[in-house]
Amino acid sequence: MDVSVAINSRRAIKSFDPNHRMNKAEIEQLMTLSLLAPTSFNIQNWRFVLVQDPELRCQIRAVSWDQPQVTDSSLLVILTADLQSWSKKPIRYWEGAPQSVQEFILPAIEKYYSGNAQVQRDEGMRSCGIAAMALMLAAEEMGYASCPMVGFDFERVGKIINLPTDHVITMFVAIGKSTKGAWARSGKLTMDEAVIIDRF
Repeated sequence: MDVSVAINSRRAIKSFDPNHRMNKAEIEQLMTLSLLAPTSFNIQNWRFVLVQDPELRCQIRAVSWDQPQVTDSSLLVILTADLQSWSKKPIRYWEGAPQSVQEFILPAIEKYYSGNAQVQRDEGMRSCGIAAMALMLAAEEMGYASCPMVGFDFERVGKIINLPTDHVITMFVAIGKSTKGAWARSGKLTMDEAVIIDRF
């Protein structure tokens, strides 16, 4: 599928076939493509929680405004960010790079993130947002619908999935076979309103 076609056809779908299952190869293809999403300093701070246990899905749905796509989708992905990924053996993100690059980039990572919780959190949100779009476009190409989601109790979901203390949940992406199309596009801002040249 052409990228522009995928972007135009991707919509937030709320109704999924609860009986459809994605096979292991499809899930692996989705995640392989998502892992190509860029991150600052290549710290790869996204962590994808694939919720496959039906009982866990029900528990999560109960704290997600009872949204049916949590349990009905073929795959529920909880995108989380490891806020400390920058400090966890950062040399591994630059293995194979020239020594001169490593000598420059590793101190830069330390200087940028160390002691700055806001930057660490902001970076996680950005990285997961980029990865979520990669995930949804890959799903679209594979013939699957998707739905980005934030309507849930972040703290309670974190407890259900045993979220580490140095991670944050950023969003869900539900993926599966659509049983009902999205509403017609409406309320789109014009180019003149949304695109600013040089200055506001």
